[in-house]
Amino acid sequence: MKSLAIIGGGITGLTAAFRLGRKNIPVTLYEAGPRVGGVIATERRDGYLAESGPNSILETSPLITSLVRDLGVEERRLNPAPEAKKRYVVRNGRPIALPQSPLGFFTTPLFSIGAKLRLLAEPFVRRAPEGREETIAEFVTRRIGNEFLDYAINPFVAGVYAGNPARLSVRHAFPKLYALEQKYGSLILGQFLGARERRRRAEVSKQAAKMFSFDDGLQVLTDTLSGRLADRIRFSTPVVRFQQTRDGWKVTLKREGREETHDHAAVIFTAPVHRLPEVQLQSERYLNWAPLSQINYPPVASVALGFRRGEVAHPLDGFGVLIPEKERFNILGTLFSSSLFPNRAPAGHVTLTSFLGGTRHPELALRGAEELVQITLQDLRVLLGVTGQPTFQHIALFPKAIPQYEVGYGRFEELMREVEEKAPGFFLAGNYRRGISMGDSIVSGHHVAESAERHWTAALPKEAIRVPKFSAELAA
Repeated sequence: MKSLAIIGGGITGLTAAFRLGRKNIPVTLYEAGPRVGGVIATERRDGYLAESGPNSILETSPLITSLVRDLGVEERRLNPAPEAKKRYVVRNGRPIALPQSPLGFFTTPLFSIGAKLRLLAEPFVRRAPEGREETIAEFVTRRIGNEFLDYAINPFVAGVYAGNPARLSVRHAFPKLYALEQKYGSLILGQFLGARERRRRAEVSKQAAKMFSFDDGLQVLTDTLSGRLADRIRFSTPVVRFQQTRDGWKVTLKREGREETHDHAAVIFTAPVHRLPEVQLQSERYLNWAPLSQINYPPVASVALGFRRGEVAHPLDGFGVLIPEKERFNILGTLFSSSLFPNRAPAGHVTLTSFLGGTRHPELALRGAEELVQITLQDLRVLLGVTGQPTFQHIALFPKAIPQYEVGYGRFEELMREVEEKAPGFFLAGNYRRGISMGDSIVSGHHVAESAERHWTAALPKEAIRVPKFSAELAA
């Protein structure tokens, strides 16, 4: 019985493999590198804990909750500290807390009186024509004005996408925001009227979703998945060719410098999509996936620094600080990591995780480690009153970090659909489809597993529909 091939051992591929294994469907996961987890990597050293990639998960779907439960890691889950609710945005060179209530909104110095009055007029702004594709900047300026673009949306987009709202498509990068306007004619009305529909789908908006991590960082999740998959994973096996056959797919990979080919019932590609055009494809129908290499993946560097608590003047009483482009700092934002979750720094110390690069300053992310530390320190001294030198540092560079859902991204989504239609049994999933967050990637892994299961089951001989149990360790 042929197994399903999963290409890529990031959170999407691991989730898909785990879900299929629990259905007793054979899987083989090929990972090009020596470890699984992708951008998720946690380092604990000298009493500090630093995340290389994502720092938390938003519980936007019950599928995320069920994965944590089914893996048996609920007791290791950590919720953020109650005092870490504040989110700061820089204006005039200093962090200002975002308002957390209607009264706070009207009294905050973050926005001018004119901007606040403009927001009240939002329900009366006409919706855009359905066929028009706007950038986030165009959408926000039209509905709530330039000031909210500069001091709310611009820093938020930099924090989420490391991107530029003048290039990202509102329809593709924030589809729920686009849908609110199309359905309700107003973002404010849509937030209230759409709440019932979200409850019916058992979904939570990202603004209201619970955030969490684990006692030893997010790698707890990927390490546990890796342990459950056990001998289903093939490390250091980059794939070089896919060949469609009459009853499945041949996958050719490199192992220790030599090529070897394996037969599989189907292929689930969950590696970064910019790598797909590097792989040869032989299929029954002509397919050209070379244009996928045009998706913009700007570089991002994560710089985690530890300090003595007395050498940071800011109270660090929140989630972190985001920096608008207009403020002309080098870093995109900083997480107050040790305020957010416990055991991220030794007693009497704090951990601050800053991000550089993205579409705003891509060249900065590619600087050397020591220069990245100095650039970050320069900004933190101004923004948070940091003095002294770091007692800990951890730098992670991602030369191709986050796919940018820019205007025109629909052509890439259409090409992905075309690949799946013209090459049955070949599936694409990951942060380049329907969301870039860690939670989105988990949901993507679940859904692609369902699609692959249907394909695998339909291809079985009738007498083989009752699948023998072969991987009890996955269901444990």
